[in-house]
Amino acid sequence: MMLFLFMPIVAMAQTFEDHFTRSLSDVMADVQKRFNIRLKYDMDTTGLKVPYADFRIRPYSVEETLTNLLAPFDFKPVFQQKNVWKVKRYEYPRRQPADGEKLIAYLASLYSNREQWEARRDTLRREVAERLGILPLRQVCLTENNEFGEVRQHDGYTVQNFRLSTIGNHTVCGSIYAPVALKWKKNLFPREHDKGKYPLIICPNGHFNGGRYNADLQKRYATMARMGAVCVSYDLWGWGESEDEVGVEAHRTSEAHVMQAYNGLRILDLMLQHKDIDPRRVGVNGGSGGGTQAVLLGVLDDRFTVSCPVVSMSSWFDGGCPCESGKPIQLAAGGTCNAELAATFAPKPMLVVSDGGDWTSTTPTVEYPYLQRIYGFYGAQDNVGNVHLPDEKHDFGPNKRQAVYQFFIDAFGLDASKLNEEKVAIEKEEVMRFHPKKP
Repeated sequence: MMLFLFMPIVAMAQTFEDHFTRSLSDVMADVQKRFNIRLKYDMDTTGLKVPYADFRIRPYSVEETLTNLLAPFDFKPVFQQKNVWKVKRYEYPRRQPADGEKLIAYLASLYSNREQWEARRDTLRREVAERLGILPLRQVCLTENNEFGEVRQHDGYTVQNFRLSTIGNHTVCGSIYAPVALKWKKNLFPREHDKGKYPLIICPNGHFNGGRYNADLQKRYATMARMGAVCVSYDLWGWGESEDEVGVEAHRTSEAHVMQAYNGLRILDLMLQHKDIDPRRVGVNGGSGGGTQAVLLGVLDDRFTVSCPVVSMSSWFDGGCPCESGKPIQLAAGGTCNAELAATFAPKPMLVVSDGGDWTSTTPTVEYPYLQRIYGFYGAQDNVGNVHLPDEKHDFGPNKRQAVYQFFIDAFGLDASKLNEEKVAIEKEEVMRFHPKKP
């Protein structure tokens, strides 16, 4: 009689019964050796197991191999430099440059003329507002409980802090930079200056250190005021004086996405009430998250006549903070991106400022040609421009500010002879916070 002996399975072997499972740490160590790469992590992978691990390896592609191994954990591989890859958690608002190229090509295929584009544009505007949830807020009548602080006189410009009532007993605080002193109760400007109208620039802020109190941003507001524009800067939701009201945790919420847009429109409403603001010259300009807001405000309100998003607009990054992507506006019209949302501003003048060190690195080759095509539907290619700084990184530095200044000089006829940042007084945060006028 023949005996069939069933040998025990070796503990370290992977089989059908155990789904060919291996430790993620072990298999990734093998991948580093196989492909001669180095992996960095932004999370702890201890104890994680990969089913069918070795079957996920693609000997011809390190990218596909990493993608397959990391997919069960909602991680993703991000190429950094040479042979270095970083393992990151999945980020819904961030993709890869190649994804941006594919999305732009898809979006461009949806319209081939002005009529088709405008049908798409109208759908985008409607659905973005609906998904953001801002329409009910805009329909609420607010009491005029607005306060203004003392006017501070500087070289060629003034600054005045304000606190405006918004919705649900909330307020928004900021500062108004102007070429002359502001008087809100009767005349915004002194009588001797009533001969002309003044352009307005709404300046939403990004996540630069210090928020609207940041020295680089103060230089921008004040310099444009010296050249003849009225610039309004205001706090992010949960930052600055808003933090005192709702707490810093409120910033990284979907509520911040709504309220920052709402505050920008609330300020626009107020500023346009005055006879010395020219409604034909209304700009919006911000950097980083402020640039994301600039694009969004242009989608939500047609009263803006020029737009200048800085180091922000991208086809493959929607904004990494919930204050930029807390609401699903990128799902509007079947799927969109900030580049297409920016295109809804056509044919009005727009400048996009980009650099080589962040998600705007592809602007000259991907997003800008796309914008030119949309503006071409109106015969207005000259109305959209791009200043790209390939050797610079993500900031609002001097070269980026110079690009902004020149754009508004051309768009609003500002006085270029007053362009001198050395004349700007950098104020401390305490001075820029709202204080009621002395009796």
